[in-house]
Amino acid sequence: MDGDDDTLVPGKARRPRPRRLSDVFLTLAAEATGPITVGSIRDALGDRSFATLLVFFSSLNLLPLPPGASVVLGIPIVIVAAQMVLGRRTAWLPASLLSKSIPLDRFRTGSARIVPLLQRLERLVRPRYWPFWRRQGDRVIGVIALILGIAVVLPVPLGNWLPAFASTLVGLALSERDGILFGIAVAIGITSIAIIVAVVVSAGAVLNLLWKTAGMHHWF
Repeated sequence: MDGDDDTLVPGKARRPRPRRLSDVFLTLAAEATGPITVGSIRDALGDRSFATLLVFFSSLNLLPLPPGASVVLGIPIVIVAAQMVLGRRTAWLPASLLSKSIPLDRFRTGSARIVPLLQRLERLVRPRYWPFWRRQGDRVIGVIALILGIAVVLPVPLGNWLPAFASTLVGLALSERDGILFGIAVAIGITSIAIIVAVVVSAGAVLNLLWKTAGMHHWF
């Protein structure tokens, strides 16, 4: 489930299709007996490709988790995307990150919400109009995912959901070479970044106004 060329050639069998991510969510939620660690998620995925990891870690940020959780759960997106930009062939995650965990009850509650969305997306995605040849798009997609990952990590109130959703779509598009979904993902990503910039600029303007107002009261 990555950006490699899986076209059938004489004498070469197609690689078996990896498990759907919605199925991975359901299995983890049903079989886990304690907190869900990043390491257990990676192991459950089986396929360690960039697209798989990108989709899964992005979709984790769509779960209703406590404030500040996106700072931790957004880091894997940044790490995976950075390795794509660098042209690595396989993904690596640090041990300190693999030990991070999500409470089981929160994971189950979130899975019940996110699985139906993933299932709908998985039914729609398919190979079509892919604009890249073989692996040449990995670095371009990596740059896009890196920007979105950084946006997820930024502590902007309610600002991480949309870039995480866009990153999820980017990973799904890469997994099946769906050019239409890729275009939609980029459009949503641009919108999410624009919203974050607008929020930050507005907050800065308000703080500046409050600062000036406080200064005026000081003088009078």
